[in-house]
Amino acid sequence: MKDIIKLALRNLKEHKSKTLIISMFVLFGVAIVIMGNSFLESVNRGLEKDFRANVTGDLAISVIPEKGTTIDVFGVNSTNITGEIPQIPALTDLEKIEKILAETDGIKKQSKLISAQVILSKDAEIDLSVMQDDDKDLGIMDLPISMLFAGETGSFWELFPDLKMIEGHYPTPGTNEIIVDTRVIEGFVKTWDKTLEVGDEVLMASMGGVIREAKVVGIFKPANEYSAMFQSVYCEPGLARSFAELTYANSFSQELPDSVDLSISELTEDDFFGGDDDMFGDIEDDTSILGSTADFDSILGDTSLRDELNKTDDGAWQFVLAKLDNPHADKKLVAALNKRFKEEGVNALAMDWKKAAYSYSGTVEGIGFIFNLLIIILAIVVFIIIMNTMVVSVIERTSEIGTMRAIGAEKKFVKKLFYSEAVILTSLSALAGIVFAFICMLIFNSFNIAITNSIAKMILGGGLLHFSPTPKIIITTIIVALLGSVISNRYPVKSALRITPIKALSKE
Repeated sequence: MKDIIKLALRNLKEHKSKTLIISMFVLFGVAIVIMGNSFLESVNRGLEKDFRANVTGDLAISVIPEKGTTIDVFGVNSTNITGEIPQIPALTDLEKIEKILAETDGIKKQSKLISAQVILSKDAEIDLSVMQDDDKDLGIMDLPISMLFAGETGSFWELFPDLKMIEGHYPTPGTNEIIVDTRVIEGFVKTWDKTLEVGDEVLMASMGGVIREAKVVGIFKPANEYSAMFQSVYCEPGLARSFAELTYANSFSQELPDSVDLSISELTEDDFFGGDDDMFGDIEDDTSILGSTADFDSILGDTSLRDELNKTDDGAWQFVLAKLDNPHADKKLVAALNKRFKEEGVNALAMDWKKAAYSYSGTVEGIGFIFNLLIIILAIVVFIIIMNTMVVSVIERTSEIGTMRAIGAEKKFVKKLFYSEAVILTSLSALAGIVFAFICMLIFNSFNIAITNSIAKMILGGGLLHFSPTPKIIITTIIVALLGSVISNRYPVKSALRITPIKALSKE
């Protein structure tokens, strides 16, 4: 084997042009793959750290979404085309969920959450025609539209303690007080040409038409200044339930008493309208059914039931969030919880942080899929070029191969020689590619380049552009490069093995 390696190195040195061409393709291919995957790794790490620490916890529990929809802490994503804006439903089996969580090992802390989207203004009404003002050049992401979050009093801030309050205090329980993100203030000034400070009264409105007044009592910075998450506002649960439409009407159900005869389908048309004995024959005179004419106004004017049903449900929550003793065990625990929910008939779905923040992680996954697809196409092109280059090399080395065969070299020897050349060349080029990639990444990371555009931050999973290479990325890239090199050399090697001494001599 030692002799084969020496001969392979000599051949690579002798055929410098082809060695250089193949090594450049491998070098840059390996560098691109490592840098691309390192960037995606950085994005995923940033998202995971940000959302686990500040929004979703290690796992989240919601109701089971309807067919064609997905639920995360930022809303309902639906493929069903309707005229209504879908709202996150309340957990219907909250007591059972909490009982199951109490019996589950590995859960460190837990709390509950309500979320909704709102827009803030100081005016009596919200005029979105400002978006048509050419002087302001406003986009939808520039408006003071925010995610409204409200957690369970006490436990929520214990679950997410990293909020950076720079002025004011947290909302007082039972009030319409709010604390706002510094980014909300920037959007407020840009949109309405008005400042937003602690102590200001604001108007909050949702896309569903709910409007409430609130008082700003605090200003905070996101725990992660490069966060991809949409700007946010925190308030007390009572206020958030109004915007999330968590009213008694939404969870209200009433069963008819057993004495009611439901066999209407058995009645005929004559039973309803035929003759003197029909169901509505004496309805005009029967005041025991409808009451007198004088009672109509009072009956139609009684809105007490409607008012009760429109009150917010004080016990309604959309999510249960939890942090675990071992965050890396989240997938295992999610699977165990979902299995138990199903066995006990509980309308609940446990999710890891990625599914609980799918509005963001899904975008990053989509970019990763596109990148990997491009890498596959690039790899195929590179390996085809390598294969064609090797085929040309075999043709040019016909006499050399024939001579080796003439002096007793077996096909096995020739095969080992060509594969040794491929492995040595790919290994050295891959190592050079790794060094080149690390130099480029170190230089880029030293600049700490950050983007401020909200849409770009959402797409890229954060504002800081960074590379985070891992041993897994490097090892996987080297293995793929070596396998690809061996596969692309199969046809050239077969061509070399078909060369006989007679054929080589006749060609010469």
